[in-house]
Amino acid sequence: MKRKSVSIGLAALLAVSLLAGCGGKGAAETGSTGDTKAVQEADNTGNAETTGGGTGEQVTINFQTWNPGEGAAIDEVIAAFEEKYPNIKVNHVYMPYTDHVEKLKIDLASGEGADVFGMQTGATIKEFRDFEMDLTSYAEESWGSSWKDQYMDFCMDLLNEDGHYYGLPLGLTYAGFTWADVNMLKEYGLEVPTSYDDLKECAKVLRENGQYPLTIGAKDAWINIDTWMSMANDINPEKLYSAIEGETPFTDPDLVESFRIWQSCFTEGIFQDGALGVGVYNDTSDLFEKEGSIPMIQNGSWSAGFYVSGDPDQNRVFNSEGADHDIFLIDWNNDGKVCPVTASVDVCLCMNKNTKNPEAAWTFIDFMLHEGQDILINRYFSYCPSRKDLELNVEGMNQDGLDNLAYIVEQSENNLGGYREMAYADLKQVISDQLTVLALGDATPEEAAAAIEAASQAQAR
Repeated sequence: MKRKSVSIGLAALLAVSLLAGCGGKGAAETGSTGDTKAVQEADNTGNAETTGGGTGEQVTINFQTWNPGEGAAIDEVIAAFEEKYPNIKVNHVYMPYTDHVEKLKIDLASGEGADVFGMQTGATIKEFRDFEMDLTSYAEESWGSSWKDQYMDFCMDLLNEDGHYYGLPLGLTYAGFTWADVNMLKEYGLEVPTSYDDLKECAKVLRENGQYPLTIGAKDAWINIDTWMSMANDINPEKLYSAIEGETPFTDPDLVESFRIWQSCFTEGIFQDGALGVGVYNDTSDLFEKEGSIPMIQNGSWSAGFYVSGDPDQNRVFNSEGADHDIFLIDWNNDGKVCPVTASVDVCLCMNKNTKNPEAAWTFIDFMLHEGQDILINRYFSYCPSRKDLELNVEGMNQDGLDNLAYIVEQSENNLGGYREMAYADLKQVISDQLTVLALGDATPEEAAAAIEAASQAQAR
C-alpha cells in the first residue's frame, strides 16, 4: 500500500469524543449502537427465526481470535449477544496471536476453521484471502448503501480491496509507546526518560540496582516491528514508507540508522537480558500490569485497558491509591522531537467462506461492531473507536488512566507517522528476521539493510 497520512479528522473526533464523554453518558449507557436505521433493521430481522438460518433451531458458531483476549470483556460481550439472540451460541476460542494464525492456516485449509475469526490488517488479511467471505453485500443489505460512512475513513481506506471488504474494523490502536511506573522510577532517583540518551542512562541506573531496564517481549515479531518502525519514523517517516513500497532502498543512511538504534538497544543494555526469549503476553505484560515488579515496558495504546479490565491483579496495580503510570514516546535519535505513533485497525472480523451458518456468523459480526464495540471500548478500553458515532466515555477509569488516555488522543491528533501494518508478507517476514539477527549481534546494520533491500526488490507489489 502507498503511504497515506492518517486523517487528522480521525484523531480530532477522538479528542472531541473524549471531552464530551467526561460529562455525558456513553453509548453503552444510552443504548446507541451505531446508525439508527441499521439498529432498527437489525432489531426487526435479528430474531430467532432468521438469525439461525431460517429454522429457528439453536446453532453454534465458533469465534477464534487473539483479540479480544480471555476475560471479563469478551465474556460480557458474548453474554449480551446470546441474550439478544438466544438461538445462537458463541464458542469463543482464544489463542495467542502466533498460535491463532498457525491454527487458522491448518483448519481453514482443511475446510473447517472458525465461523468468525479475528485478523490483522496488512499482510495477514491478504494471506488468508482465499478463506475470507466478501462482506460487502452483507454490510450493504444490513446498513444501506452508505454503510461505510459510519466508520472512520482511515479504517475503510485500509480495508478497501477495490471496493470489496473481507474484514470489518472492531477498533483502532496506536503503537510506538512506552509505559513507565513513575513511582518505581522515583525509587531509583529517576524520571520518565524522554530521549535515547535519557533512556540509556536510566537503564544503566536500573541495572546497577538489580532492576530490569526497559522490558520488551522480543520473542514476538509484532512488538519488534512496532518498536523499529517508531525509530525509523522518528528519523524520516517519508523514507520508511517509501522503502516499504520499494521506492527508497533500505540501504538509505536514514534507514540504516534505524537498524543501528534498534541493535544498540540490545548491545547497550537498554532492553533486558534474554529479551528474545520472552513474549509480550503474558510474559513481560504480567510483570508490569499484574505484578508491578518492573519499571518500564514497550506496549501500545491498548494497554490503557488495564485500568478498567476487571482483572483483580491489574486493578490492584493500576488503581491503588497513589499509583502513577505514564504512557510516553521516546526521542530515539536525540533530535529534540519524540517519535511519531503509528495507527492500525487492531483487529478486524472476518467470516469463514466455508461457514455452515453464514447468517448467524454475520449477525455476530454486526453485533460485535456495534453493541460489542461499545462494551469493549467504553467499559474495558480494548481499542479506540472505529465508528464515527461511538462517544468515547470509558467507565470507571481513574484520573491516572484518563490522563494517559488524553495523551494517547493528543498524539493521535498531532503526531501520526503513518500506518502500523505493511501489506507485503514476505518483506515483513524478512524485516522481522533481520531485527532478530541484529538483536543477536549476528549482522551489522548495513548487512541487515542489504538483506532487507534484496527482499524488497524481490517483493511483488
